[in-house]
Formats: sequence, structure tokens, C-alpha cells
Amino acid sequence: MRAAALARHIPAPLQLGLLAAALVLAIALPYLTSSFYVSVATQILFFGLLAMSIDLLGGYTGLMPLGHAGVLGISAYTMGYLVSRLRWGWVEAAGVALALTVLVSLLFGFLAVRTRGIFFVMITMAEGMLVWGLAYRWASVTGAENGIRGIARPAFATLYWQYYYFALVVFLLCALALWLLVRSPFGLTLRGIRESESRMRTLGYNVTLHKLLAFTISGFFAGVAGLLYAWYNQYISPSSVHISASTEGLLMVVLGGAGTLLGPVLGAAVIVAVKNLLSMYVARWPTVLGLIFIVVVLFAKDGLVGLGRRGWAAWQQRQQRPVSAAPPGAYPMAVDEERAATGS
Repeated sequence: MRAAALARHIPAPLQLGLLAAALVLAIALPYLTSSFYVSVATQILFFGLLAMSIDLLGGYTGLMPLGHAGVLGISAYTMGYLVSRLRWGWVEAAGVALALTVLVSLLFGFLAVRTRGIFFVMITMAEGMLVWGLAYRWASVTGAENGIRGIARPAFATLYWQYYYFALVVFLLCALALWLLVRSPFGLTLRGIRESESRMRTLGYNVTLHKLLAFTISGFFAGVAGLLYAWYNQYISPSSVHISASTEGLLMVVLGGAGTLLGPVLGAAVIVAVKNLLSMYVARWPTVLGLIFIVVVLFAKDGLVGLGRRGWAAWQQRQQRPVSAAPPGAYPMAVDEERAATGS
């Protein structure tokens, strides 16, 4: 059995066991460590959700966007304005923010999905920069470079550990929805489009419509991440929607492994940990982060998840080798010894 085939057949009990262990650790985290590390874990949750929304397009559909921080910003700015300026309740504000994010994502997707490759990247980058420009220029709504402050969290999630559990529940619900989506017939169609658009068109699929729906759904989950981001910081500014923020989300996907849901979360965990933990001890932490990316690109092009799969496949191959197997070159010597013993 080839390594790739072995990697795809990790036993279900082992997968469920690892998932259960991770869930138990996530639930127990506020009881095990300080508020600082709980805050870092909270950042991993909403940045991981943003990375998964990017991966739905880049990893599963083959359209890598470079402007999703702008989509995140639409949701965050809308909710922040309604909560801090108009004094709306968080439920109504979040609903309107997500509805507007979906509409804008539909418009952005309509402009972008008819292109591929570098042209798609450039269009999505321009769309993200458009949001960034509005955040700077529309001062009466966005506060310009001062941003929007005083974005109140829901009343039941004001303390750091309460907000962590709130973000965890939202993240798990979104991750479950994405897991079901990518395994549905619609998700399989997206994978087919990623592999060959022309073949999918030949089979009768409306490729443009599927890509537009994928873009819109991806925008919805990026909008949810935007809500969590704004509530966490209680503040939103143009720097949050700059192209560098979109690039960071894209790097999370590449680092963890595109085409998987676990990979973007792992990539988000690495980047958030480097920014928040390593930066306390190393002044040139961006250099360290750059070296990590170089190593991954050179030796693990399919990301950390792919590296783990290959490690599992190698371990499986070693386990399948017969214990009594002699090393290469041992059989001729054994034959000579047998002949000497029998006198033949």
C-alpha cells in the first residue's frame, strides 16, 4: 500500500480519540492556565475560523483569495457601528452585519469568480483594498485611523473566560457546518472544479454558479470571524483590514495545509503563538516566522497536516514489515552456513 493511501486510512477510533482529547483540553483550558494564554487561545479560534473560510475557496475550490480581511472588516465595522454608535443590541447588530457581509461577498464574488489564477488573486486583493480605503476615508462611520471603540461584548461574555467559551462554541458550530459542507455533494463538486473546471462543465455543472456560492459562503464565515474579532478587541481599525492581514490569513492556510479544515487552524495556532509568545523573548520574531514558512515550503509543501500524514504513513509501513525479515544481503550467507552444516 502506498504512503498516500496509508495516510488516508488513519483509524476512525484514533481520529475520534484525538478530537475528544482536543475538545476536553479546550474546555478545561481556563482552569489550567492564566488569562493571557486563554486570550491567545481565543485569538486562535477566530483567526482559525478566518483561515478555514479562506481554505474553502483556496483549498477546496482552487481560488486563493487575497482580500478576506476586507470581508472580515465589513462585518466587524458594521456590528461595531451599530453597537457603539446606535446602541443596538448585539443580536440585531450581528444579524445585520452578517447579512450585509453576505451581500457584499455576493457582489465581490460576482466580480471575481469569472477569473482564475493570478487574476482572481489580483481582483480579490483590489476588493480588500477597497474596504481598507473606505475604512480610512469614511470617517463619519468608521472613525478613520482612530477606528471604532467601545464595541460592547454580549452581556453573558464580558469576562475573558466567558468570552473564550462563547468563541469556542461559535467556532465549533462553524467548524461542524464547514465539515458537513465539504463532504456534501456541493463540496465534492467544488473539489471537482478545483481539479478540472472544463471537465465539470462537460459533465453539466454550472461552474460559475458553484464558485459564486462558495465565495459567498466563505464570506459568511469570514463575517462570523469578524464579529468575534471585534468583540474580542472591542475595537476595529483600518489596520485590521489591510492587505497584510489578508496575507497573514493566506499564510495560515499554506502553513497548516490547504484542502483540509484542520490545517488552517494549526497554521493559525502557529502564527498566533509566534506573534504573542515568541515575540516576548525574540525581538526579530518575524524573521523566525519567515524561516518557518521557508522550511514548510521546502520540506512540507502540503503543510503541517501533510507532514503529519506522511509521518503516520511511514510509521504504518514500519509496522507492516515482518519482524523476522532479514536485512539485505543476509540470505546468501545463511545458505552457505546451511550447506556447511549438512556437508553438501
